[in-house]
Amino acid sequence: MEYVSALVPPVVMAVFFVGLIVTIVKTQGGANKAKEDAAVDAVLARAEHARQTHRDTET
Repeated sequence: MEYVSALVPPVVMAVFFVGLIVTIVKTQGGANKAKEDAAVDAVLARAEHARQTHRDTET
């Protein structure tokens, strides 16, 4: 019976890990991808603008 108690934690972790991977794969693409890409583009544009503004004020 010790082997059952030794195997349960890894099996439970494996099931949760597979569930996590399936969730990640399912959420890639579609309408969510467009929203995520837009959010990343906005953050990158903001960072680039801040960097250029900082560079312009130093000179």
